[in-house]
Amino acid sequence: MKFTIYQESRIGNRDSNQDRVAYCYSRDALMMVIADGMGGHLYGEVAAQIAVQYITGAFQRDAKPALADPFLFLSRALSHAHHTILDYAVDRKLPEAPRTTCVVCVVQKNVAYWAHAGDSRLYVLRGGRALSQTRDHSRVQMMLDQGLIDAEAAAVHPSRNRVFSCLGGNHPPQIDFSRKTPLKLGDVMALCTDGVWGPLGSDLLVSSLSGMNPMTAVPRLLDLAETRARDNADNLSLIAMQWGENYAEDTSMASISTRTMPLNAFTTKMGDLGKVAPDLSEDDIERAISEIRNAIRKYSD
Repeated sequence: MKFTIYQESRIGNRDSNQDRVAYCYSRDALMMVIADGMGGHLYGEVAAQIAVQYITGAFQRDAKPALADPFLFLSRALSHAHHTILDYAVDRKLPEAPRTTCVVCVVQKNVAYWAHAGDSRLYVLRGGRALSQTRDHSRVQMMLDQGLIDAEAAAVHPSRNRVFSCLGGNHPPQIDFSRKTPLKLGDVMALCTDGVWGPLGSDLLVSSLSGMNPMTAVPRLLDLAETRARDNADNLSLIAMQWGENYAEDTSMASISTRTMPLNAFTTKMGDLGKVAPDLSEDDIERAISEIRNAIRKYSD
């Protein structure tokens, strides 16, 4: 595989960053994941951390060096991450399970597969337009689909952040799956939280990423999203990947090549925990990290 990839997560104008991002690749498969902890619910950042950490670990277990069935992997990884969050809540005797959106993408053999729950989005860009885009699991999206409001009204609707599907919480998530999507040289895939697409809108996000190197385009887009959101800037996270190969070989665009990687090797880039709640001590943070690891280990065994 050959590709260029860059990810970044920022706190925005919030007290803590509840977004989590990561990508991981073996010789023959690439996985990208973004989760947005739901701030209105207890421990949103913990739910996002569990989701990203569990899914990354599952990829490292199953991609040897490719996944046998990418859609089955996505289904199991998201479902098991959901149950791991529930187990964490039970172990901690929380009044309700924490919640997070999640979007995950796998690319192998020049084909992309993805699944999502919530309103974190994935875009596939080709030739300056969106070839594909996830549909938000939100009340506003339902109103748009029914023709009750237009896109302009949706952008400022008071219920625009209310989602009906997520990992964690009291109900099983609705998980939507993509079709198999063959990638061409120069295609861009972007995964982002609503702190990015909300202030920018899809048209500006697509035009700003199309044909651009992710290494420079991602920071510029996050700067623009923060500027547009001003004092209301949410946590904002974005992963952008530009595909660097085709069936007709041309590798001039790629900055990462996995061709020489050993069969059992992985490279993982996971965003740090960001700024945590100010009332947590170092001991509290270490304890929380240990509990997250134990919850993931219990469900993985």
